[in-house]
Amino acid sequence: MKTNFTLLFYLKKPKNYSNGVAPIYLRITVEGNRAELATSRECEPDQWNAKAGHLIGTKDDIKALNAYLDKMKAEVYVTHSLLCAEDAEITAETIKCRFLGKEEKTHTLCEAIKTHNKNMKALVGKDYAIGTLKRFEILERHVKGFLTSKHHKSDLNIKYVNYDFISGFDHYLRTAQNNSTNTAVKHLKNLGKIIRICLSKKWITTDPFFGYKLKNKVVHREYLTADELRKIEEKEFTTTRLSQVKDVFLFSCYTGLSYADVEKLRPSDISDGVDGERWIFTYRKKTGTRAAIPLLTIVANIVDKYKDHPYCVSHDRVLPVSSNQKMNEYLVEIAALSQVNKKIGNRIAKRTFATTVTLMNGVPIESVSKMLGHTNIRTTQLYAKILDVKVSSDMALLKKKYALI
Repeated sequence: MKTNFTLLFYLKKPKNYSNGVAPIYLRITVEGNRAELATSRECEPDQWNAKAGHLIGTKDDIKALNAYLDKMKAEVYVTHSLLCAEDAEITAETIKCRFLGKEEKTHTLCEAIKTHNKNMKALVGKDYAIGTLKRFEILERHVKGFLTSKHHKSDLNIKYVNYDFISGFDHYLRTAQNNSTNTAVKHLKNLGKIIRICLSKKWITTDPFFGYKLKNKVVHREYLTADELRKIEEKEFTTTRLSQVKDVFLFSCYTGLSYADVEKLRPSDISDGVDGERWIFTYRKKTGTRAAIPLLTIVANIVDKYKDHPYCVSHDRVLPVSSNQKMNEYLVEIAALSQVNKKIGNRIAKRTFATTVTLMNGVPIESVSKMLGHTNIRTTQLYAKILDVKVSSDMALLKKKYALI
């Protein structure tokens, strides 16, 4: 990497200096940033040529001192050349440290991500879901790919990660990796977490994300309408596999629990709530937040249906849940047989609970947010934005009210 590099000898007069000799220092400047090297030599100010960075005179002792300074400068130039040859970080401080044999510990971006992922892996199942770890492992691969293709490096000193690096990585994700806007933003937010860790460890002093705008693109999130949900409820299946998958799916639609939360749900997670009725009390696997959900009649019936199921008894589970892949495969089949013209999967169940089951039936968004285990109500508001039907019905009530005036 080409850098603006200069050396200059100068006299460093101490505070309250009046007369006498002054120490000679070598100033190293790289891209406007400076570092000082003591030469362990000194001279009278009237013997010093500031422009030349040398002593004035032809006496042997002056020639010897000038020769010493020239030798020192040459050695610093060699140090700079060696760092360049190694493709190492070139700063005034790294040149000084290499010259003195006291190189500072450097930290790299890939090292920071790798350490983070190693620590996260040890906590999977406790503080983190496996899916969260996988997203950071994907980030690590993308960062390495970006460094190789755009910077021709296998790693990068964390101090080199600046605004331009963030912008370049964003562009790389959207072009070379063909990521959508929202996927790219997720990767950048995960990288932002790594950067914050580096800031807290004082590896860097400025945030390269400062001033960089990360904005998700609004996308339509599919959910089932009341009519579509009714079609699936009323459809009877003769095969056990489809019947069980249908029940698990409906359970999710009427509780808002994700596949991962339903799969781990135990009978002990269901107990009497404040109203004396049965509630689900659990912690969301993805966020670790507590969720308290009253059991609707259809949910209670499904729970009772499987309480003596061999799988549920032997595995201490509420429902016999198939693998996520199998569930999604069977749900496509269920949708077709139920004449629901939508590609449904486990994810659509949670959105159906938030929209069709609760918000459209007048449940306050604060209550919906709590049942979904959201830590920020703005997350819940994303579901509310897609409810044109709810807006229409609300305005119809308003029209009737004004019609009576």
